[in-house]
Amino acid sequence: MAIEIVKYNAAMKNEWDRFVDGSKNGTFLFKRDYMEYHADRFTDYSLLFFEGNKLLGLLPANRKDDTLFSHQGLTYGGLVMNFKITATAVLEIFTALLHYLRSVGIFRLVYKCIPHIYHRYPAEEDLYAMFRNNARLMARNLSTAVLLENRLRYNESRRHSVKMAHNMGIAVRESSDFEPFWKVLTENLQERYGVNPVHSLKEIIYLKERFPEKIRLFESRKNNETIAGCVIYDGGPVMHVQYSSASHVGKECGASDMLFSYLIENRCAGKKYFEFGQSTEENGFFLNEGLISYKEGFGGRGINYDIYEIIL
Repeated sequence: MAIEIVKYNAAMKNEWDRFVDGSKNGTFLFKRDYMEYHADRFTDYSLLFFEGNKLLGLLPANRKDDTLFSHQGLTYGGLVMNFKITATAVLEIFTALLHYLRSVGIFRLVYKCIPHIYHRYPAEEDLYAMFRNNARLMARNLSTAVLLENRLRYNESRRHSVKMAHNMGIAVRESSDFEPFWKVLTENLQERYGVNPVHSLKEIIYLKERFPEKIRLFESRKNNETIAGCVIYDGGPVMHVQYSSASHVGKECGASDMLFSYLIENRCAGKKYFEFGQSTEENGFFLNEGLISYKEGFGGRGINYDIYEIIL
């Protein structure tokens, strides 16, 4: 099999986006309008893999010095594949990729995997290719997801908080106004960690405008004031919590617990998983046990986000 590798350019945008939509493991995060909102921060080096005129796969990526990253601006990455691709073809793609990287002066590949919960059809041929090319597992971050079709019961603490919020008259609604929640989120992050959200308010509004059905904001409100909120990313089979936060009042009222309960029980029709996100730092070597325990209280259990390294 002869694999041709083509570096992405703007003229390929429609072809790229159509492939993502029809792939077995792609999500809207790989669409060019999402990837390019922060184009000023990364040198894009995305690649397309062809067999003749047939597009087999895409690799969202950026280059920094002599390293190719499967894109640093995305939570997950890796080879986006069509439904008909075979294991042999994926091995050929990686053989061609490593040869291509050497030819352009890239001598290190850092490869993020797409967690299996996002696959619309089995798509772990790339993990086998990692093994075959002596890749080193350099990071394993642990996320937490609820299997919606067979949910575990909430633990007693979460049940108590949800009931308390109901009794206090907390209302949950979907909103298109991100500013009140972004104020709660930013104040929390600044107070606890001295940082701002990864997305600015302007950026999240920009992305919402381009992906109105994929990015959604839900809020818990008391006396018409936003006291907790959650930004949800629709990742195909997965409803993913991209951001969540509560004010001091919201924490006392169980507003986030009520919000998560509402989303899990009422807003996940047609989805397989509700995912809370990662609870690890330092490439997975530090586990925030309090945070993951909170998520496990809703019946969530572990999903890995793996990152591999190949030295060429």
